Amino acid sequence: MADNDFDFDLFVIGTGPGGEGAAMQARKGGLRVGIAERYRQIGGGCTHWGTIPSKALRYTITSTMNVMKNPVFREMGIHTSPTMEQLRRGTAEIIAKQVTMRQSFYDRNSVPIYFGHARFVDDHTVTIENGETVRSKAFVISTGTRPYRPPEVDFDHPRIFDSDTILDLAEKPTSITIYGAGVIGTEYASMYRNIGVKVNLVNTRGKLLEFLDDEIVDALSYHLRDQGVVIRHNETFDRIEGQDDGVVLHLQSGKQIKSDVFLWANGRTGNTDDLGLDAIGLVPNKRGQLDVDDQFQTAKKHIYAVGDVIGYPSLASAAYTQGRAAGMHVLGRKDGNLRVKDLPTGIYTSPEISSVGQTERELTERRVPYEVGQSQFKSLARAQIMGTTVGMLKILFHRETLKILGVHCFGANASEIVHIGQAVMDSEDLTLEYFVETTFNYPTMAEAYRVAALNGYNRLF
Repeated sequence: MADNDFDFDLFVIGTGPGGEGAAMQARKGGLRVGIAERYRQIGGGCTHWGTIPSKALRYTITSTMNVMKNPVFREMGIHTSPTMEQLRRGTAEIIAKQVTMRQSFYDRNSVPIYFGHARFVDDHTVTIENGETVRSKAFVISTGTRPYRPPEVDFDHPRIFDSDTILDLAEKPTSITIYGAGVIGTEYASMYRNIGVKVNLVNTRGKLLEFLDDEIVDALSYHLRDQGVVIRHNETFDRIEGQDDGVVLHLQSGKQIKSDVFLWANGRTGNTDDLGLDAIGLVPNKRGQLDVDDQFQTAKKHIYAVGDVIGYPSLASAAYTQGRAAGMHVLGRKDGNLRVKDLPTGIYTSPEISSVGQTERELTERRVPYEVGQSQFKSLARAQIMGTTVGMLKILFHRETLKILGVHCFGANASEIVHIGQAVMDSEDLTLEYFVETTFNYPTMAEAYRVAALNGYNRLF
């Protein structure tokens, strides 16, 4: 078909990070690009239900609690107990700023936004629920995910929530049970414990966040328990009973846990069930997610999928990079290296966790001769000044070449600190010696790299 048979060269479904990355990359490359959004505002789940609101709430909670624990304020007799509404107050303003900023990207790049649910009619045509029909040479599906809701759980009960609806919790509960100890579950466990809520964290697996380095997982488990979170591993729910004064979680082991409110945080489902995929022969997996190749192409090579709708790692940062990579592939730049396999994790527990590269477990299994350098935050002057002495930085490096193989950080500002190590790890020329020889500002958290590098260097013989 000729190009003039199409309204667009690329049409994107979903304005979250993945969709935005694809649209902007393709438009900068000169393609005609349009995008659809079923919600009344752009930004996707990242902006409205996930990353931005939850991290904004976390920051407010952390900042407020740090002030309340400060001995200076205690001496002044300042005591307060903020409400959920007060803690959440700044979130709407941040979301509005994000929406306005992202809207400007589409406006100044002349990318039209079609508001309404898009559905495929055939391989090159979608209809928008407002009645418009759009034809495009290529598509990017970036529709994200939503919390998985098992049919036997009554989510209409006023005390039973999922990770979307928990953001609207009106009153601070006395206790909460969180079922599912993945990233979302552990983040909310930290958040609610920090405001004095009793937390039961129920894990269906044998340990927390198994994809992380074992030592980091052990540290997280210790500090959650030290803060008062009750963690129960290897448990599966039998039924969830909503009552007038609380919720009772019945476990298959016979245990029963009662709390004021209940948060279901166990699994997510791809938003693919109403996209008309049967009309084009694409079949999602049982989680509603789409399978893609290394170029983010589905079984239909002109239809790409990026972001949470393709599953792991389900990170906003990764979605944006995947979207850009898909946009580059549409432009014919098949060799564009966006480091889509070099993705740092950022887990906003309290303290937070971030890592990039390989874990000790992976290196041991692959029989790579590595060594470890560690820095405990309690020994850093900046951490002592800020009162954030819980945590550590861990560098894994090759014993012979000194190349950085992995960086793992647990503690305040971990998600920022990790990027220094990421840059050195990705360098062709730099090794552990970079950290040994470089002068870091003092006092800073970044100084942890020098301390950890010397610690590891001294282990060599």
